[in-house]
Amino acid sequence: MRRPSLTLRLTLLFGTASTAVLVVLGYLVGMSVQAHFVEMDREELLGKVQLVRHTLAKVRTGAEFAAMPGRMDDALIGHPHLGVRLSAPDGDLLYASADASFPAEDFPMRLAEGMQRSPDITTWRHGSHAFRGTMTTVPTGYPGMPLVNVAVAVSIDHHVAFLDAFIRSLWISIAAGALLTAALGWIAARRGLSPVREMTAVASSISASRLHDRLRVESLPPELSPLAAAFNDMLARLEDSFRRLSDFSSDLAHEFKTPLSNVMTQTEVALSRSRSPEEYREVLYSSLEECERLARTVSDMLFLAKADHGQVIPSVERIDLAREVRELFEFYDAFVEERGVSLASRGEGSVDGDRLMLRRAIGNLLSNAIAHTPPGGRVSVSIAQAPGGVRLVVENPGETIPPQHLPRLFDRFYRVDPARQRSSGGAGLGLAITRSIVVAHGGTISVASADGSTAFEIVLPAAREGISGM
Repeated sequence: MRRPSLTLRLTLLFGTASTAVLVVLGYLVGMSVQAHFVEMDREELLGKVQLVRHTLAKVRTGAEFAAMPGRMDDALIGHPHLGVRLSAPDGDLLYASADASFPAEDFPMRLAEGMQRSPDITTWRHGSHAFRGTMTTVPTGYPGMPLVNVAVAVSIDHHVAFLDAFIRSLWISIAAGALLTAALGWIAARRGLSPVREMTAVASSISASRLHDRLRVESLPPELSPLAAAFNDMLARLEDSFRRLSDFSSDLAHEFKTPLSNVMTQTEVALSRSRSPEEYREVLYSSLEECERLARTVSDMLFLAKADHGQVIPSVERIDLAREVRELFEFYDAFVEERGVSLASRGEGSVDGDRLMLRRAIGNLLSNAIAHTPPGGRVSVSIAQAPGGVRLVVENPGETIPPQHLPRLFDRFYRVDPARQRSSGGAGLGLAITRSIVVAHGGTISVASADGSTAFEIVLPAAREGISGM
């Protein structure tokens, strides 16, 4: 099932929220208008009660009491929508105006003494007409009838008609407003999400040949700027990875092409004419050297592939780094003598790890340092304790490596001087393998070069208690 778009979701959320607000406001407006009319009717009823009270206060004799209905008719002239009914305390009807329409039974007395300013009112319907009224007790000046029950009612048909029309118009307006806000919400969501569509367009156009494209972070809203920056960073990493992969593929093809071409050329020359067994043996020895070179490259590549996938799991034993360095010095003795350089070491330290793997890593650094040390120079190895581990530094004099090359020295097949690729005798994988071994042991490796001296520093975790050497 296809999920709704973000634009539709925002539109629905905006429309629902605005509709809820409009409904609440409409309800409050309707209640306020209705309360306003009730208050108007309350004030009018209070005024009419005061009119009746004033009229009855003037009744002092029996004759005046008998003439009271006429006086009430005169007082109510010009109020056709007003109804008044006067009754004795025992319920006998004393007066009822022509337009009086009250419930069949007396409604409770609402206006007591001391509450004249805030009477409660009652609403009822009689036929198709609606009324609102109140009832109270009013004193007279006639001793024979000191108290009279007064019921006052007003017709509210015009109020009801106005409220019906107003409420109908109000809800129609609310419905139209909800639809309008939903439409405006859709437009706003579409415009607000336009940067996302631009990001999608850029992302869709990305390919291996267009990894240089970037999103314009400065033109995006603050909410999307971090996402765009992260996307640009990802593209930069991909571009760098693709470039390195391309360089790696080219270097790998070159590393394989040269030995294979040598083998093929030597074989073709050997087969071009008949040769002696000794000549064939020399050709086979030369081909064997090239095959061994290919085998070493393939072996190194397999090791790096395993390291990249975390499949290099070193065994754990106690390793005396100083002893390993001394043994490596003996191994490289002939190479050192040939190069005309010297070796020196100082310090001690022990770590836990795979002896053969760490020996290979240190050996790679030593062979690299010896190869780049000018005649008469000295390669020094220092071992010392470091915070949380052991530091091993291999330092040699020679040409200073430019700073832009330092971060890439541990890349596969990378050389500072490509012209030395053939003469160096290696495939350019030694430092990459060294880094993989160090990382597999939980350590770090770095390089620094300045003032005619280059130093590779390895920091490995210190040896733990309970592990002995083998």
